Amino acid sequence: MNLLHLFLLALIQGITEFLPISSSGHLILLPNLTGAEDQGQVIDVAVHVGTLGAVILYFWSDVKTALIGTPRMLTGRLDTVGAKLAFLLLISTIPVILFGLFLEITGLYDHLRSITVIGWTMLIFGLILYWADQSGAEDKRSDDWTTRDAIIMGLWQAIALIPGTSRSGITITAGRFLGYDRESAARLSMLMSIPTIIASGVFAGAEVIAEADAEAARDGAIAAGLSFLAALAALALMFKLLKSVSFTPYVIYRVALGLVLLWIAYT
Repeated sequence: MNLLHLFLLALIQGITEFLPISSSGHLILLPNLTGAEDQGQVIDVAVHVGTLGAVILYFWSDVKTALIGTPRMLTGRLDTVGAKLAFLLLISTIPVILFGLFLEITGLYDHLRSITVIGWTMLIFGLILYWADQSGAEDKRSDDWTTRDAIIMGLWQAIALIPGTSRSGITITAGRFLGYDRESAARLSMLMSIPTIIASGVFAGAEVIAEADAEAARDGAIAAGLSFLAALAALALMFKLLKSVSFTPYVIYRVALGLVLLWIAYT
């Protein structure tokens, strides 16, 4: 794969993974709209590894707290902040794993990878994000996260397996509906991405190992490094903007892109 294609893939994945505009939708659109070859599982996993590294680094304090609390959580003791956080992240990931298995077993996922589906999900879930962001209360902080809220946000996260929905967008939407302020909803969404990305990587791991060769490994390493840098920059920018800007700019982008894709699909 040429370096320009790798650069575009890594840039798209890095920027869109954590912004509420759907990374999977954009990665599917790239070959569909440009005629370029599909990047394959090796590159898909590599760019996700890069974004995983970025979110872990950006939220290292929270990640470290959850890791320290994991042994206590595994023994059923949720009496520390770390153990509680590890538990909530675990249960919020279960719905997306179960729904992912369902889509894989039934083969439905392949039927969802279309411009039409992405156009509708971009449009509909963009408008729902706007509704949640404008009407949601802001009386909860990320430290107020409860088991009930983790389950609800996890169920919403499962919907993100439909291309174009946006994992970060749908979980931020859920967080805003539940009354979390913008920064807290985004922070919880980013933390939820860590076990989710790890789970998706495990699912794709066998195929990646089967496909990998020296050239694929080189391309994967380049893609991972570039997506890491792009994701880190996107995270820093989003959280800086959230101090003064709502999610409306992302909604406008989603609606505009959704309308363009639907026009392409139906004409």
